[in-house]
Formats: sequence, C-alpha cells, structure tokens
Amino acid sequence: MNTAATQLDYLGARIAALQGGSGSASALSNEARASTDLLGALPPRYAEVLLSLLDRLESSALFSEESCSFSQKDLLDNLQVWIDKARAQLVS
Repeated sequence: MNTAATQLDYLGARIAALQGGSGSASALSNEARASTDLLGALPPRYAEVLLSLLDRLESSALFSEESCSFSQKDLLDNLQVWIDKARAQLVS
C-alpha cells in the first residue's frame, strides 16, 4: 500500500540517488507527480512548491550546467529541504 510516508521516503531516496550521480531527473519528476497520497496529505502549497522545483529540475536536465539558469545541485538541495519540511508536516 502506498502511503504518504512511503511515497515521501521513496522520493527522498530518488533525490539522494540523483545527488550521488545516478538516476534521472525525469524519473524523479514522474514519481513525484504520481505521489498522490503524499500530495493529498500535505497542504496545497507543498504541491505548488514541489511542482515548481520539478519543472526547474527538468529544465536543468535538458541543458549543460553552464547554459541553464537553474543549478541542478541547488535544485536537488531545495528538493531535499522540501522533503524535510514535508516529513515534519506529516508528523505534526
């Protein structure tokens, strides 16, 4: 059963994999967008922020680091912050 916490853990693992140099931004984005239990369990603002970060991450993956205005490392760091805040929200 896919619960919000399970989906959050899975997204956190995908982000860590990307930070470690494996995985793909599009796979992370697809998983995040399909995490309906998670997004439904959080306030609407969380979904807005997540989707915005994912859009920028997908854009950064299309270009080399120098030609894109979005740093993939910074975006992954921001996604990790989102994971941490979402986890705190689910616990409270």
